[in-house]
Amino acid sequence: MAELLGPELDSILEGTSRSFYLSLKQLPSKTRSQIGLLYLLARTSDTIADSEAGLPERRIQALKEYNEKAQGWSEVSPDLSDLASMQSNESEMMLLRKVTETVACIANFNESDQKHIRNCLDIIVSGQALDLERFSKASETNIIPLRDKGELDDYAYRVAGSVGEFWTRMSIDHLFKADDETADFLFHRSVRFGKALQLINILRDIPEDLRLGRCYVPRESLEASGLAVSDLLDPSNMEKFRPIYEDYIEIASQHLAAAVEYIGMLPHGQYRLRGACMLPVLLGKQTLTMLRISNVLDSKNRIKVSRREVKEMRNKILLALPFNERSKKLLEAQ
Repeated sequence: MAELLGPELDSILEGTSRSFYLSLKQLPSKTRSQIGLLYLLARTSDTIADSEAGLPERRIQALKEYNEKAQGWSEVSPDLSDLASMQSNESEMMLLRKVTETVACIANFNESDQKHIRNCLDIIVSGQALDLERFSKASETNIIPLRDKGELDDYAYRVAGSVGEFWTRMSIDHLFKADDETADFLFHRSVRFGKALQLINILRDIPEDLRLGRCYVPRESLEASGLAVSDLLDPSNMEKFRPIYEDYIEIASQHLAAAVEYIGMLPHGQYRLRGACMLPVLLGKQTLTMLRISNVLDSKNRIKVSRREVKEMRNKILLALPFNERSKKLLEAQ
């Protein structure tokens, strides 16, 4: 990545991601820079959107200006210095200060890659902007839920499923050839792959989102079980909430099953690509296992796979990669 993004941006990339950077390092060199840059671009827009101290109107405007610059619609770089000064994470602060340099990296790639990077970023930003507008008046005392499962699925596609499509586009363009039927199979399941990871994050972050006045569990689901959004603030309501919660865990689990099918269709010789895909699936499955037995409404029960477990997963993946059956058993074990 250093040859196209530069060592400074690569350092910021590592500082703004944890598990994703581990997958990114495993990717073949022909796609690593494109996917790494998209992550930086999307993380920049995410940092803009999630700057809690900034007024929603300011963040929406900053997102618009940033996307216009990234898309090549404007030559003016957005001034994000005010939002940068609000960041407690030094890497995120540097990300906002280096926005011009990050956007300029798009020009390092061929015309097709530039087009797909920009298209995917545009979809991601649309989801983040919609989220900001939806929750513009949200607070801990005014919690706003999504309306229904359709809104949740749409959001998961925009901010994560679209990334699966981009990942697959880069893989087919640079790593292996695929006929139309295989490509359709991979694109469909790559969207579900991304949705799985996003939904798992949503389920894990329920207490934190509620503190911000955001509820990604749809009102439709809560009302069908006789629950109000405010009931999720009380950890003692976990058993009442559990049927709804397990329904969404099952949706995430089914999406992960599609991700396993996705990996199974990748060429066996693409070891680095398959390894990069296997790690988030194993992390996702382990996280779901922990979520199933936890009271997720209790903010003290922060669900997080330990560094030791991540290291063990990586070692198991390395041992399994050369063998199809061993890889399949590892992915289907949990």
